[in-house]
Amino acid sequence: MSKTVRDILVTIGIGIGVWIVGNALGNGFKFETFNDFLIDFGFYQLYSFVLGYSNKFYFDYLEKIDWGPGKIKPKRIAIGIIGSVIITMTCIFLLRLFISTVIYGQPLEVFIANDRLEYYSFGLWITLTIVIIFHFVYFYNRYQKSKIKEQKVIAGTASAKFDALKNQLDPHFLFNSLNVLTSLIDENPKNAQQFTTALSKVYRYVLEQKNKDLVTVDEELDFARTYMSLLKMRFEDSIIFDIPDRASNPESKVIPLSLQLLLENAVKHNMVTSSKPLHIKIYEDGDNLIVDNNLQTKQIVKKSSGVGLNNIRQRYNLLSNKKVIINQEAGRFAVAIPMLTKQITTMRPIQTKMDDRYVRARKRVDDLKEFYYSLLSYVIVIPFLIFIWYTFTPFTIQWFWFPMFGWGIGLCFHAYRVFVNDGVFGSRWERKKIEQFMKDEETKKWN
Repeated sequence: MSKTVRDILVTIGIGIGVWIVGNALGNGFKFETFNDFLIDFGFYQLYSFVLGYSNKFYFDYLEKIDWGPGKIKPKRIAIGIIGSVIITMTCIFLLRLFISTVIYGQPLEVFIANDRLEYYSFGLWITLTIVIIFHFVYFYNRYQKSKIKEQKVIAGTASAKFDALKNQLDPHFLFNSLNVLTSLIDENPKNAQQFTTALSKVYRYVLEQKNKDLVTVDEELDFARTYMSLLKMRFEDSIIFDIPDRASNPESKVIPLSLQLLLENAVKHNMVTSSKPLHIKIYEDGDNLIVDNNLQTKQIVKKSSGVGLNNIRQRYNLLSNKKVIINQEAGRFAVAIPMLTKQITTMRPIQTKMDDRYVRARKRVDDLKEFYYSLLSYVIVIPFLIFIWYTFTPFTIQWFWFPMFGWGIGLCFHAYRVFVNDGVFGSRWERKKIEQFMKDEETKKWN
């Protein structure tokens, strides 16, 4: 069903509902002829379409305005309701003017002289009741969508770290390694066997460590030595390494595969020849592990795969406040990656838990404030509307019941959402629905 057809059906449904309410409060469905019934029903539908679509266009216009980041804006709600009042009053006046002067042929002067404020009250408050309920449903749905989006961002951030770890080894490295292995099989079978053993250790390490947040520096150094032995078999005397046997602090840790990425980048972006050998040195400097190489940049560099230094930075940002330091000088390039220990108190997993508690507490306070503001508005506005009815239109229908019940029902739902956490539509229900929607969208994406 298209959006246009759906809007038309909804408008007809609203018109029927308003016709039933209007006749129940008015003449009690008493029509002298079937033609009178059709005329009365048609006028209600005319009012429904004009008021419904005029308010719809106004609401669509408000949606195009950037109200800034954050939750539901009281300014947006106030402008929406005030604008709906003005549009509704204007449309009712124009419709009454059209029906009186064009359809029934009443002179304009007579229409103006006999026009009364009470003629607008029923249409105004019916429209306001529908607008208030519509705002409640709309903002509640938007709140649910924002919750789903927030959970997706959290889940995406958490999984991005592991997705990055799964793709660290450059496919070009594997391709080149297999080419080296092919040539070694014919030229030097013994080295080919050593090369195969080292290559299997590299990929075994990747599979074992890819789901870990941190590994010890000693483990990473052992892996770097194995990885460098592959490069040494490939480039022979064109590459020279200097690496410590052990870390000064056996408890120090780094992110897995960080050294492999830095070594691979050094080979990828620099010339490696026997006349200009590449010198790579790994050493400690305070709380940092330094990967240092002489800079002899290639004139033509292949396009980066995007999992180098930025990837290392992002993974450290997930774990610690310490930063990866890059130092490039004339003839020298060095990267310092932080070595983390158990004594470090700035690691982000702990901070994240604290932040999560703060975010939940802050959200709880915001929800309470929002409810109390709504309750205060209800307590002030409803008596004021009763006062207006009693002062200006005491002999008409008691139209103040419409906003009182409509707004009151919305306020009850709001209170339930704020104060009932584990019941129907509570936080537990929200979590289940969010997980269900995320799962359904993931299934649709793969299908």
